[in-house]
Amino acid sequence: MTIYDFTVQDAQGIEISLEQYKGKVLLIVNTATGCGFTPQYEGLENIYRQYKDQGFEILDFPCNQFGNQAPGSDAEIQQFCTLKYDTTFPRFKKIKVNGEDASPLYKWLKEQKGGVLGSSIKWNFTKFLVDREGKVVACFAPTTSPSKLDNDIKALL
Repeated sequence: MTIYDFTVQDAQGIEISLEQYKGKVLLIVNTATGCGFTPQYEGLENIYRQYKDQGFEILDFPCNQFGNQAPGSDAEIQQFCTLKYDTTFPRFKKIKVNGEDASPLYKWLKEQKGGVLGSSIKWNFTKFLVDREGKVVACFAPTTSPSKLDNDIKALL
């Protein structure tokens, strides 16, 4: 199984096969708009703009499971990110990343490369790096700033 076997919903609720990202390096992040790590959107956008033309994509999955820090609707979250941080990478429908109702994608990601809490996501802005073959190669803690991922991303591109 690879990342390409999953289907997710975009911010409008339209089913999207992750197969459309085949052959690209992916950074998958669970985000929140009211978190201490929210300014990482700026760093994420910087690395996205730097590497998107080389086959790099960031997939943003808002999540409200940690301290109710992403309470808005999908449209409100999109508007916030676009206006405050000028983000241009794909954003998807708000999901759960832990528990029985966790997204199948996140259940699989955690099985591949659990973070510090093993089978649970610790907090917003946990980052999974996926290679061009659809395999998870690393999981980065929320405290890891996007700029610190530069060498890892370049190595996969």
